[in-house]
Amino acid sequence: MDHFQHRSGRLHAEDVDVAAIAKQVGTPTFIYSAATLTAHYQRFREAFAPIDPLICFAVKSNANLSVLRLLGDLGSGMDVVSGGELHRALEAGIPAARCVYAGVGKTAPEIEAALRAGIGSINVESEQELETIATVARHLDRVAPVSIRINPNVDPHTHRHTTTGTRETKFGIDAERVPDVFASVRDDPAVAVTGLHVHLGSPIYETGPFVAGLTRMLELAERVEHDGGTIDRLDIGGGFAADYETGRAPDAATYAKAICPLLADRVRRGTKVILEPGRAIAANAGILLLEVVVRKTSGRKTFLVCDGGMNALLRPSHYDAFHFAWPTTVPPSLVPTIRTERPELDGLEVVDLVGPICETGDFLARDRSFPPCDRGDLIAIFATGAYGMTMASRYNAMPLPAEVMVDGSDFRVVRRRETVEDLLTHER
Repeated sequence: MDHFQHRSGRLHAEDVDVAAIAKQVGTPTFIYSAATLTAHYQRFREAFAPIDPLICFAVKSNANLSVLRLLGDLGSGMDVVSGGELHRALEAGIPAARCVYAGVGKTAPEIEAALRAGIGSINVESEQELETIATVARHLDRVAPVSIRINPNVDPHTHRHTTTGTRETKFGIDAERVPDVFASVRDDPAVAVTGLHVHLGSPIYETGPFVAGLTRMLELAERVEHDGGTIDRLDIGGGFAADYETGRAPDAATYAKAICPLLADRVRRGTKVILEPGRAIAANAGILLLEVVVRKTSGRKTFLVCDGGMNALLRPSHYDAFHFAWPTTVPPSLVPTIRTERPELDGLEVVDLVGPICETGDFLARDRSFPPCDRGDLIAIFATGAYGMTMASRYNAMPLPAEVMVDGSDFRVVRRRETVEDLLTHER
């Protein structure tokens, strides 16, 4: 569900005609819907209410301060994977105690900053990292709250670049080694290792991998406690899918129906549960607004060259990911009823949507059924509220896009467009 709909053939973000945003702000621009962000967060809150989790939004999916503030005001914590993301979360007013910190390459200065801030949990990804945390904590005369990220060797059936829970990835500690890791620090006063964390990858369109990973985590929790350890929190990660194509992704209630019964007993015993949704909250809450710069043909191909490509949206070229795209203004007969690669509409042509970057791999969509478009037309790339701006680059000396937040009939710029002068600031 989202709040981007064509009305009388013109695309609106909530109650704002996106053409008005383009006129004032220009393109490329990411446009976010406050109502969609709110609705998706609340659906997770309601679906998982039986286990009363701390929902920690994955900052890597969308790090805009206004997005983080909006979710923080709703009660969200933050899942961060770098010192920079933690800094952003704190700047957005999120208490550090509501933040969990994962990532395989935390540096000693980043760990120190997290401990000084009062981080809720550092999710450890290796034995050496745990040693570093203990050393830093002793230096600060503090006790570091730690969860061990387990690698359960569960295949989430997603893209190889976003699979994180199998042995062939760099994430987590092999499940069979986890009890010994707990035993090794049980008497170390510098670290309180009382949590387990698992994250399998993203996006996961089935509940089975969650059940398999969570079952392995619960077995380890019982083993650790049998050996004399304590488990007071279980961070079950994220990876919940977004609806890139209409009706493909399960909703929050479907995931919760499979997950909550497995955790009910632990919750009754006082264990705190943490969720880390990112794209499931933010993806469908954003579009990327582009302008067609050139229409051209080459051989059998028709290209619509837009003013943003892999520099603004990397997912298609990096993951071969699908994003529905459509002109912002179309005849009523060409308003799509579903968002899919080949809508069942007459009057479409087959085109490649590409960007201005000097790479053949710079594309947004290939061989896509699309309404006729020409130079100057506006195109919306849907479901780009997650991993759009956070993965954008300045390749080919392209300034980063603007970001806009829509709330009802109002909109405001929440990140100004970069200029070519901005690109030179750190080199002056």
